[in-house]
Amino acid sequence: MTIDVRPLTSLTDVMIICSGTSTRHVKALADNVVSTAKAHQVSYIKMEGQQAGEWILVDLGDLVIHVMLPATRSFYSIEDLWEPIKVSREQRG
Repeated sequence: MTIDVRPLTSLTDVMIICSGTSTRHVKALADNVVSTAKAHQVSYIKMEGQQAGEWILVDLGDLVIHVMLPATRSFYSIEDLWEPIKVSREQRG
């Protein structure tokens, strides 16, 4: 899932939220994102959560990627966290 958060926050422009089937898969997906970013000479790359592998956040500045196990993604439901903010701002705007 891709969420354009530009109207909601100044932290980043876009969030991508995806799932891996196991901790090994989550780690491999996140590592692939980092490798691809480096190959494209992205200057800002930060990664958190590699140790546990249930939820790895890859921060590329304007793009933040959340790679999660399905159970972790369901528990935290990041998509739903952003929806009330979006609806509230649309109602005021």
